[in-house]
Amino acid sequence: MPTIGVKRDLLFDALGKKYTDDEFQELCFAFGLELDEVTTEKQMLTKEQGEVAAAANASEEIIYRIDIPANRYDLLCLEGLVTGLLVFQGKVKPPKFEFVEPSKRQLLKIAPSTAQIRPHAVAAVLRNVSFTQESYNSFIDLQDKLHQNICRKRTLVAIGTHDLDTLEGPFSYEAVSPEQIKFKPLNQKNEMTGVQLMDFYATHSQLKQYLPIIRDSPVYPVIYDSKRVVLSLPPIINGDHSKISLKTKNVFIECTATDLTKAKVVLDTIVCLFSQHCDQKFTVEPCDVVKPDGSIASYPELAVREEKILVKRANEYIGINESPEKLADMLTRMYLEAKVQGDFLTVKIPPTRHDVIHACDIYEDIAIAYGYNNIKKSLPAFMQIAKQFPLNKLTEQLREQVAQAGFTEALTFTLCSRDDIARKLNKSIDSMSAVHIGNPKTLEFQVVRTTLLPGLLKTLVANRKMPLPLKLFEISDVVLADEKSEVGARNERRLCAVNCNKTAGFEVVHGLLDRVMQLLSVPWKTGNAAKGYSLQAADDRSYFPGRCANVMYDNVVIGKIGVLHPTVLQAFELTTPCSVVEFTIEPFV
Repeated sequence: MPTIGVKRDLLFDALGKKYTDDEFQELCFAFGLELDEVTTEKQMLTKEQGEVAAAANASEEIIYRIDIPANRYDLLCLEGLVTGLLVFQGKVKPPKFEFVEPSKRQLLKIAPSTAQIRPHAVAAVLRNVSFTQESYNSFIDLQDKLHQNICRKRTLVAIGTHDLDTLEGPFSYEAVSPEQIKFKPLNQKNEMTGVQLMDFYATHSQLKQYLPIIRDSPVYPVIYDSKRVVLSLPPIINGDHSKISLKTKNVFIECTATDLTKAKVVLDTIVCLFSQHCDQKFTVEPCDVVKPDGSIASYPELAVREEKILVKRANEYIGINESPEKLADMLTRMYLEAKVQGDFLTVKIPPTRHDVIHACDIYEDIAIAYGYNNIKKSLPAFMQIAKQFPLNKLTEQLREQVAQAGFTEALTFTLCSRDDIARKLNKSIDSMSAVHIGNPKTLEFQVVRTTLLPGLLKTLVANRKMPLPLKLFEISDVVLADEKSEVGARNERRLCAVNCNKTAGFEVVHGLLDRVMQLLSVPWKTGNAAKGYSLQAADDRSYFPGRCANVMYDNVVIGKIGVLHPTVLQAFELTTPCSVVEFTIEPFV
């Protein structure tokens, strides 16, 4: 959950009442929030950097650190928090947001080239804003909180705010080669090209984390005004020319994105929360965005939609018995205006509450307004007796028995490299039904494992100084690509055991296989018997020639047993022979 820090005195002035710490904590709890910490700037600096850093110009003003639910983007700043609490207390009504039509709308034209990197953009204008130092800081902090939260560290959406009076529309959003981009970044004295900017901010403590988003692209996204003044290079930094300050009166807000829906949510959130600082409160000036196909869209949308919920169902789901009028009042206190229409409630979802997606979200707000502690505990109307998932129960039973057979259990990573499951096992990755990670962070985690063997061999390498023999096992899931599955892949629970000694010790893993089958009451298949398990000679490049067999159960291959090929051992940096058995346990559930 995101945590916001607000100055206590500033918060109480906005709320129009002073609270004790305990009283405010109770108010937060009733509203579904949590007062995480009461601290000061000096205390926070002391905790992070030591007393020496805290002694220099650190304020001792009381700060409330409040945990906000991750889906409540409208509470991520002082303005949104105060409005939400005042509406919850019934002191003010939920504000209505309106458009103010200018004589000529600002225009943002999206070039077709942006489809290569960051195809979407939205924009809006806040007119006649009056910033104080506190509201200015809150405005900047909200952008940062949104960037870290819904914007997913600027990968989905990047926000740019500009002093409109320093610019001249219409604006254009283009994708240009880095060498052609030249501007003065925010708070810098010299102009830089896109390439120079990447080098300059490579060591910047905050901005360096955003560079990889566009650095390797042949083109960078950039926003110009009509005089080719650069507004921003999203998602990295804004231009210094149009930076906002306490004197800024008209704010141009643009959001570039890879996800248009998220961009609309972010824009709605910013303009709704800070339109209260406009001379005409809760008003926003729309902008026209010309898309590459020539179509024109107006933003922000500030859409208000209606949902209908059944009063009886709301009471039943929560476990209360309240009148429709009382439920409507609860929802209105939660920023969702509601009216009674017979057995139904008509609920208006404002543009600040993008977290309300389904009727269950409305039921949740009713429960919060009613008070979770006020809901009487009751037994369910019908009884259910829980039991362990059969596959997990069998897994736990086998773990204990295999350990008693002298093997040590290992727990290895589910993700591994392509080499681990292919090249090192003398196989081709193209012939394997592996699930690949779309954008792996490291070479060690490129695919989901299709076999438990590489993990155990790596564990052997890490413990090769231990005395021999080393006998390891693991019972876990592998993931196999499967077109017939709903999600294109399926899990398979397997048992894998490795015996590492001066000699291969095939009889050790064979004996373990026999013991497991004995525990599962599966007989050795002889003659024309219908049921049972058996071994069938097989060729597998991971195993020594003539020392590999398929494990058969009811004439179906469920696994393999054998002695590992020397090249496999060499690939995993092992110098002693190993025998292996690996098979699925799902048919025995």
